[in-house]
Amino acid sequence: MAVNFGASHGFFQSFSSPRQIQQIPSCNLGNLLRFPPSRRIPISAVARASAAEAEAAVTAGKEESLAALEVSEIDGKCKKWAWRGYAINYFVYPEISSEAAADVKPPLLLVHGFGASIAHWRRNIPTLAQSHTVYTIDLLGFGASDKPAGFQYTMETWAQLILDFLDEVVQRPTVLLGNSVGSLACVIAAAESSQSLVRALVLFNCAGGMNNKAIVDDWRIKLFLPLLWLIDFLLKQRGIASYLFDRARQRENLRNVLLSVYGNKENVDDELVEASKSKSNGEEIDVQIIRRPALDEGALDAFVSIITGPPGPNPVQLMPKISLPVLLLWGDQDPFTPIDGPVGKYFSSLPAQLPSVSLFMLEGVGHCPHDDRPDLVHEKLLPWLASLPVP
Repeated sequence: MAVNFGASHGFFQSFSSPRQIQQIPSCNLGNLLRFPPSRRIPISAVARASAAEAEAAVTAGKEESLAALEVSEIDGKCKKWAWRGYAINYFVYPEISSEAAADVKPPLLLVHGFGASIAHWRRNIPTLAQSHTVYTIDLLGFGASDKPAGFQYTMETWAQLILDFLDEVVQRPTVLLGNSVGSLACVIAAAESSQSLVRALVLFNCAGGMNNKAIVDDWRIKLFLPLLWLIDFLLKQRGIASYLFDRARQRENLRNVLLSVYGNKENVDDELVEASKSKSNGEEIDVQIIRRPALDEGALDAFVSIITGPPGPNPVQLMPKISLPVLLLWGDQDPFTPIDGPVGKYFSSLPAQLPSVSLFMLEGVGHCPHDDRPDLVHEKLLPWLASLPVP
């Protein structure tokens, strides 16, 4: 999810009515930038998947959407991987893969957006694991991965983390699936790799950058650049940053943000933001997916670094370098990377330019399609995965 004051995945936006904000990348400035609702591109105008993919739906139809995993089960079975001296949290499901399936189906790596964590994929992992080994990862600075004090976060750092994880842990060509800023990290990884590690890409409402300084031919962002620089200056004052961060991670503020960016309000459940409790190894634990990691030491440093740091590579320059199969699944009610915003328009134009790219618009869905309407996502995703040619 995009978030207030420069985050791109839902846990810091406490000051805005986000459906009124139309912008390019992954973050917004709440009430400071308000633009009128923009015209939606008709669904009929969006390129659809090929007939071959539609036919593949028949063969993939035997796979069903399964019940979500319990967050406590995910937390209890996560593992740690040492990367450049930092502990990175990850999860594999199922723990033991079928050798026959492993010979044919590529593994999947799910990459969350800003402020989220592995458990944000809880509604997708069991369904995808029917035919693939599924890996999920907490990016450095999020979830249960390390949040080093003073670390300077960049999109390139996360992309390299993904590539090293594929090389050292998965050790097979892998399909990358990312949401929001996680999508952009996957795009950078695919563009920078030799493509021997990355098999294909699935992007859920891809971000345009790590923060609002990613300018993608949008006069609104250019106009407010001085304001963005002022915000950067203010957030580098520890007291101001701490105050804003504390406000942003309050439960009610988080819930309001999530309700504004999810089309399916029922899926804004207690496990996302409320003080829900669950049992793990006989102990009662907090299972908040969004809020709990925001309370960790180092979370404030990550918040400030991401907002005030460089926006990172632009997907408009990166996508032409990628010849892999790409599936775009885009929620049409996304207030942060709308399909008729600069980034959305660019991605919606790709299927007509690149035969390797397919796009599906998901009606009534917000910025996090995989958790918002997993049923619609699986309906499009499973046939597409089944249609990937065997290498």
